[in-house]
Amino acid sequence: MLEAFLGRDPAYEGVFVTAVRTTGIFCRTVCTARKPNPENVEFFGTSRDALLAGYRPCKRCKPLRPLGAAPIWLTPVLDAVEADPTRRWRDSDLRDLGVDPTRARRWFQVHHGMTFHGYSRARRLASALGQIQAGQGVTRSAFDVGYDSVSGFSEAFRKLVGAPPTELKNAPVVYVTRVPTPLGPMVAAATDQHLVLLEFADRRMLPTQFKRLQRALGCVFVPGDCPTFRSVRTQLEEYFAGQRTEFDLPLEAPGTDFQKRVWKALRTIPAGETRSYADIARAIGQPSAVRAVARANGDNRLAILIPCHRVVGSDGSLTGYAGGLWRKRRLLDLERDRVR
Repeated sequence: MLEAFLGRDPAYEGVFVTAVRTTGIFCRTVCTARKPNPENVEFFGTSRDALLAGYRPCKRCKPLRPLGAAPIWLTPVLDAVEADPTRRWRDSDLRDLGVDPTRARRWFQVHHGMTFHGYSRARRLASALGQIQAGQGVTRSAFDVGYDSVSGFSEAFRKLVGAPPTELKNAPVVYVTRVPTPLGPMVAAATDQHLVLLEFADRRMLPTQFKRLQRALGCVFVPGDCPTFRSVRTQLEEYFAGQRTEFDLPLEAPGTDFQKRVWKALRTIPAGETRSYADIARAIGQPSAVRAVARANGDNRLAILIPCHRVVGSDGSLTGYAGGLWRKRRLLDLERDRVR
């Protein structure tokens, strides 16, 4: 833990917090403040434990804030973008809101993989696609979202989603957003009717999962918000607060018949309990398909909701988990503590 803290290792975010006796504060592992002498630190499993021991949260790394949550200084900008997604932003607009454009660019690059202007442009194009799918012409939609020419609008659209707007008139729109959690930010993708993806943002296979979904649904991914996300955020907050053991979110999980049977079996495992891969294979009537069950388990795109973290080795050991074994352990501990 000391090595992770001194090295600012992000892999241990959510595993523990570090308290400094000489200052009376506690920090995340990634805190950029000057590191104390090793003999002056102690570790706690949760922020609650550190608070009860008399420490106060660090003002720099803000350990009480969910990982991945937008900082307070950025809130006016995010609210303004959601209030008018078609707005064409300039650096001067950010300064008028008291936000440094360079600071905003860096935050969006870290958390969304694009600059703020790239994000706002994607939001404008998503709004235009909604207008086109509602029956409005391409030319009118282009001008409505601030483009001076149809050709420029079409080229921007092609760069964003890989096809011109005319080819996507009937394509399902899947909105993508980030959801902060105590174990790190998650990426959620949903239509107005169903949640189709919920993964930890640092999962290596995330780009592959998006490609598989795009092939299965024939959809277009765009950044934005939708009613489904509000329910996702609420139920995840209740889950991590110990107030919920089951989810009632509308899910859509495209896959083979075998994968769907495995995922259905996973959802029958009660919170606080585990099953082995062999148990799942027997439950779906194919006791020899243990390896195939493991592959289907790893192909799950709806982390926590379809609880693949409740599957362990035949000897009870924690086996591979796409979100990291430390998260698997934390999820299982959280659920066991809740049902005791």
